[in-house]
Amino acid sequence: MKKEDHTFLAEETVEEASRILKAISDPTRMKILYLLFQEECSVGHMAEVLGISQSAISHQLSHLRHLRLVKYRRERNTYFYTYDDEHVVGILHQVIEHIECSHKK
Repeated sequence: MKKEDHTFLAEETVEEASRILKAISDPTRMKILYLLFQEECSVGHMAEVLGISQSAISHQLSHLRHLRLVKYRRERNTYFYTYDDEHVVGILHQVIEHIECSHKK
């Protein structure tokens, strides 16, 4: 193929994709996202289930919110989080399936 026959990603798209992939590659954020794919959770519940401090959970959630990967709703004084992007759910599940298939060989 000639160079002019190729299509290219916009630099903005490349940068955003890089930020998202970097975010979900962090082990703590990956654990949080995987938990949120299963159920809506408060920060306290996530901290208890994952064995991570509430302040660390809140810090990671802030990063994930900024990238629009999680969303929250408020009920009185408690915030409940869930994932906000089906595409990211699919990516994470595909990576997990890849690992599980690799281990079976």
